Formats: sequence, structure tokens, C-alpha cells
Amino acid sequence: MKLTDNATTTAIRQTKRPILNKMSALALTGALALAGLYLVPLSAAEKAVVIPAPSQEVVASLAGANAATETAVFAGGCFWGIQAVFQHTQGVTNAVSGYAGGKAADADYERVSGGATGHAESVQVTFDPKKVSYAQLLQIFFSVAHDPTQLNRQYPDSGTQYRSAVFYQDARQKLAAERYIAQIDGAKSFPAKIVTQVAPLQGFYAAEKYHQNYATLHPDAAYIARFDLPKLGNLKATLPALYREQPSLVSQ
Repeated sequence: MKLTDNATTTAIRQTKRPILNKMSALALTGALALAGLYLVPLSAAEKAVVIPAPSQEVVASLAGANAATETAVFAGGCFWGIQAVFQHTQGVTNAVSGYAGGKAADADYERVSGGATGHAESVQVTFDPKKVSYAQLLQIFFSVAHDPTQLNRQYPDSGTQYRSAVFYQDARQKLAAERYIAQIDGAKSFPAKIVTQVAPLQGFYAAEKYHQNYATLHPDAAYIARFDLPKLGNLKATLPALYREQPSLVSQ
């Protein structure tokens, strides 16, 4: 969906991306766009999957780290909801919506929305490993933040820019992600195999200002209410020890 100014953002972004091509959504009226959005079953958008906690093998993959803060980059559909989930996670000090997987020159919302840049809508999570581990962030990502069995889509949003991905920054993160995916698949937590891409982080590029803190600033927007607020409820219900009521927002 092409956005041109703040007024357009307010009128159109509530639908994020219905069944039609994202770049054509600008031509729809609000009523028609909302009709497309609500074709996705409510139960599918709200469902949380309880998965096993990371095994000792997964946790052991992360041994040796002693930094005061670390970062992780995740992609799982629209970055609004992924950002909101991690902003409400204990130990997270910052969660920035952005782009990863492509070139710096293409890190632009309109280009990324075309689906040909290699970028995925992503979130860079900065966290205190003494309060929350990378393994625990993986658990949140796979169980609450998105459905890792959907290939190149996430509910109403389709295209490689909405793919499920873990962009690792070192061998520790790579091994932990690969082992945890194998653990979850082995437990048959999902009805289908996980399709999450595990790829090296070549660069992360922060998204435009109007994308930051979107779920917090626009809780009544149709897309947020339909697809993202339930994720926060699921985080609180399934992993209450990791949930924080007040989000850690991006400074504007």
C-alpha cells in the first residue's frame, strides 16, 4: 500500500494489506479495504501456540556472552505487531521497526512493499541478557509474535517482504535458532513444519518515523485491533513472567 502523507496514513494504513496487491490498496475506499481485511478468520489471527521452552541444548548455544546489552533481528509479517510484542517484553530496552535482508538503497517502505528488494519488514530488538535471554526472545517470536509455518505471508499480508526470518548476528544466535526450530518441529507444536529463514544479518535499516510505535499510537486502527492487539494478550496469557504492561517505546 502506497503512502504519501500523514493524512493518507491515517485514512489507509488501518488496513495495512488486504487480499489485494499492497500497492493497489491506495485506490480502495476505506469500506472496501476493511471488507478485504476481515476475510481472514478471527480465530486464525488470534491463535497462540504453546511451544516447549528452549531446551538446555538451545540455551547452551548462547554460552560465553558477557555483553551488557545485545541485539536481535526478527521478521514475521507486518513489523507493527512484532514491534509491539517485543516492546511489551521484560528486559527489552528498545524495539525498532525496519528492514533487513536487502540493500541500504532499497530500505524504503514503498520499494520494500513491491516485494522485489530482498528486504523483509523486521524489528531490531535491544535487550538486557541478564533480564531476558535470546532463547526466550526466540520462544516469544515463534509462539506469540507470528505463525512461523506461513511461507512468504502472514495472515492478510503476502509477499517475501512478510516472510518469517531470524537474522543472526553471530554463530551463537545462528546455532540457537537452528536448534530451537528443530526442537519445536520435533515436538510437533504446529500442524506444519516451520519455514522460518535463518540468515546472517547484512544490515538493519530503521523504518520511517510514522511506522515506529504504531500499535501503541493507533490501538483503535482496524488492522492493529484485528491482528496485533491479540498478540499482546497472548503474550500476557502464555508467558506472563516475560510480559510488561508499559511498552519500551522508540524515541521520536
